[in-house]
This record gives sequence, structure tokens and C-alpha cells, in this order.
Amino acid sequence: MLTDALRARDWPERPLADQPLGLDLLNTRWITGTTWYDVLDHDELTRAWLADHGLPTDPVPRAELKATREAVIAAIADEANLPALDALLDHGRLRLTVAAEHPDVADPRWYAAWVCLRDHLRLRAEHPDRIRKCANPDCVLHFVDTSRTGRRQWCSMTACGNRLKARRHHDRQRAQA
Repeated sequence: MLTDALRARDWPERPLADQPLGLDLLNTRWITGTTWYDVLDHDELTRAWLADHGLPTDPVPRAELKATREAVIAAIADEANLPALDALLDHGRLRLTVAAEHPDVADPRWYAAWVCLRDHLRLRAEHPDRIRKCANPDCVLHFVDTSRTGRRQWCSMTACGNRLKARRHHDRQRAQA
């Protein structure tokens, strides 16, 4: 759904769309060249993103998703920002049954954001040292490093890694000249 909605707007394909929900929320905003794209700036794109993840599409919780996205990005950048996640978690709780856990969120506008945050916390618990922001300072994408060695730095070697390495090489060559 989202892919079709992006094509209808003549937007480029969304990078790193294969990440788990808790990180995919962060990657709803990206930059290509000098142009910024943000799925959460548009109701129809937000609805398509929610539908792709099996989350309720009404009401469209753009502000709640953005607030959660920014808080998670800040927490990844600096663990001193973790208390902001606690404040967002106050919007819901897990209700346990013998068979499963169920999100219990009173305000429907916070349901999707709360589920995304809960998934991010699951990822933090499962992969505490492998949730990363791309090492390219011009890139805003995040990923779970699933490489064997756990040393992945780039969202994509071709998109960011090679460009940054080429830029560094060019800068070194210029400095030597």
C-alpha cells in the first residue's frame, strides 16, 4: 500500500523498509540528495504505512507517531534521553493472558505509537548493542545490525558507505595536493 502511495506522489522508494516496526517508524523520514521525505506529514501516507503494519488507520495519529519517533531517535543518540520513552509508555500497558500479551491503550490516537515503542523496546532487549543510526552524518536512517560480526556502520554500503568513503578519499587527496 505505502509503495503505491509513494509512487502516486512521484516519491522515491523508501529505503530500509525491511526493518522491524520499532525501527521502521524511525525510517518514515529520509533524505535523498537534498530533498526530505516524511511519510508522517501526510494523512494518506500515514494510513498506508499503518495498514502495511496491520495497525488501525483511524484516527490518523500523525502527531503521536512523530513524537514517538523523535523520542526514540533521541534515546538512540543518547541514553540520557531514555526517560522520555517512559513518559510515552504511560499511554498504555500490556495486559497479560495465559496465551499472550495484549496492548491496552485507552486513547486510540496513541495505540499505534505505543505499539511501535513497545516493539522498539523489544528490539533493545534482544539486540542491545546492534541498533544503530547510519554512520553517514548526512543520513537519518536507523537499522538493526544483523551482520555476523556486528560491525555494520551504514544503512547501505552503496548508498552511504561508498559515498562517504569516496568523499573522505577525495578530501585526503585534496589535502595532499
